[in-house]
Amino acid sequence: MNDVRSSLPQLGEWKGPQELRRLQEKQLPQTVAWAARSPFYRRRLNAAALPTTPADLATLPLTTKQDLRDNYPYGMLAVPKERLATYHESSGTAGSPTPSYYTQEDWTDLAERFARKWIGISGEDVFLVRTPYALLLTGHLAHAAARLRGATVVPGDNRSLAMPYARVARVMHDLGVTLTWSVPTECLIWAAAATAAGHRPGADFPALRALFVGGEPLTAARRRRISKLWGVPVIEEYGSTETGSLAGECRHGRMHLWADRALFEVYDPKTGTVRADGEGQLVVTPLFREAMPLLRYNLEDNVSVSYGDCECGWDLPTVQVFGRSAFGHRVGAATITQHRLEELVFSLPDSYAVVFWRAKAEPALLRVEFEVDEEHRAHAQARLAASVRAEFGVDSEVVGLAPGTLVPHDALTAMPDVVKPRSLFGPDEDWGKALLYY
Repeated sequence: MNDVRSSLPQLGEWKGPQELRRLQEKQLPQTVAWAARSPFYRRRLNAAALPTTPADLATLPLTTKQDLRDNYPYGMLAVPKERLATYHESSGTAGSPTPSYYTQEDWTDLAERFARKWIGISGEDVFLVRTPYALLLTGHLAHAAARLRGATVVPGDNRSLAMPYARVARVMHDLGVTLTWSVPTECLIWAAAATAAGHRPGADFPALRALFVGGEPLTAARRRRISKLWGVPVIEEYGSTETGSLAGECRHGRMHLWADRALFEVYDPKTGTVRADGEGQLVVTPLFREAMPLLRYNLEDNVSVSYGDCECGWDLPTVQVFGRSAFGHRVGAATITQHRLEELVFSLPDSYAVVFWRAKAEPALLRVEFEVDEEHRAHAQARLAASVRAEFGVDSEVVGLAPGTLVPHDALTAMPDVVKPRSLFGPDEDWGKALLYY
């Protein structure tokens, strides 16, 4: 294990931005030296004059997702293969693999960062991990952090035939799950599945302490709705498969960048300029990543970064994450983003019980559909149409649908058979399932 990794910075070890900056500057030369070992950065860096300060680092070009794809599988590797602990690929839809790999020492840093939850993780917790394990980092990250703190892990996975929503609701109820990790949408579906099973989400899960969420932009209105449904705090996490956890919430609801473990910049793609704060795309240089160092890696996530005091005392910058600009669609003269539209949907009165919705942006019209009981349908349609007009200035077709239309009841209650593949069947068995898992 590298000596640097045995003394990872811990929350509370610095006071103010100057001490934080000194922590970053102390580690940066080692980070760059690690990077210079990889084929990609060996070509990019001048070994005779490696950057040693943040100002020097700022002269390097940004590292892009395409760089990672172009150097698949091992062009970014900076350690011997035998030192690798895990290999991952991101969930991007570009068609080309985006590789990422970590040593066991890298995993110490990864797990510690994720475990920085203000509500705490301990040996008394039963932690349901409900994000994918296959190739992505996310499920393994929560699993490792929970085990680091001694919690019992329930490896629920996601998009798995072995863990339908009915089973999630049963496990949460019967095992006394105290903490969960998922995308925010999952929490809404669990509530519907629990209700379908005859449980009251806010009353019949007394062990539940908090819902950890990430992987999707989360508006304040949707957070409130989820929290009210379950009666517990919703605590947001931000990161990526390429970097691990980059930010987490303090007890005052502000998302703080882990600037003791990484350098952050804000890039304006329109002007090509980079700043320490403001709005733009987040650029990150992980400081304790040895297997696959990344220098000035552009996540392409739209964010707003600010510096200032917070009552939590962490002395870390704060970040708001808005997602990718590509997720916006034009309707007339307006750009419709999921973040802004979601805020309108979940700002409808709680009594309407609107949870599931979808929208389609057409050149001259925004179509919105959502599930709502008939008694509230007319008022909900009129109210949301007025909100869309006020927010975006566009025409809309807003349609309320009967509950169960967008998310069928069967999806919440089904328990499909998941079997091992086999070739020999009895006379009354369906051998059409030979070699299948379901």
